[in-house]
Amino acid sequence: MFAIALQALGLWTRNTSNGIGGGSMVCRIANVPRPLSEEMPETSITSDVSTSQEAGIKSALDARSVVLVGMMGAGKSTIGRRLSARLGLPFLDADAEIERAHADMTISEIFAAHGEPYFRDGEARVIARLLDSGPAVLATGGGAFMRQETRDRIHNKAVSIWLKVDSEVIIRRLTKRRLDRPLLQTADPEATVARLIKEREPIYQQADLTIWSRDVPHEKIVDECIEALHGKLCGGQINQSRDRRGVTL
Repeated sequence: MFAIALQALGLWTRNTSNGIGGGSMVCRIANVPRPLSEEMPETSITSDVSTSQEAGIKSALDARSVVLVGMMGAGKSTIGRRLSARLGLPFLDADAEIERAHADMTISEIFAAHGEPYFRDGEARVIARLLDSGPAVLATGGGAFMRQETRDRIHNKAVSIWLKVDSEVIIRRLTKRRLDRPLLQTADPEATVARLIKEREPIYQQADLTIWSRDVPHEKIVDECIEALHGKLCGGQINQSRDRRGVTL
């Protein structure tokens, strides 16, 4: 009777291949559902959650952009490109747009030819135009957020993220690129960076979100940006990882 019951459930079959009358019963496992944890690996669940977060952020942004602010060498362009890909938004680089508007002169050449006040005026106009062009991820120059009118535009038309970075990290990242940074063409670039951080950090703190930029894989910083954006725009929770320097709202 036990075998008949199992046979009815499809867990037993009759083996008649040996030609012996009546055959023998052979146990098999068939159509037995696996636990959900076996069918859906943890990486798949994590990926689905991440995709859901990104879709929620994009929907909540509506016509607003995500603007990255902070010191030179903070990784605004590098992180911005990856963040834009994750969110499915265009990536815009304010410095690149300024250079394009000046017949591909470099930022250093514009500084040398016209001076910093001229550059800052043009920078403000370019950022205003980019913010009016629709939702995107926008990387700005280190001094752009210092201008009140630019901060006001960003506040009204975007969510801002300050990529905070230590002076030691900036110097290490820019050691071979000083000529690309007009403000670092000084006798003591380390002192210049320290002075700029002291002057600018009180203003950068006005950004909506703060993410520490440090020497970890770029995707980790992008993940933290996604998490912080979701927390602000969609009411999600921020999970603090052990090696995170800090995420603040």
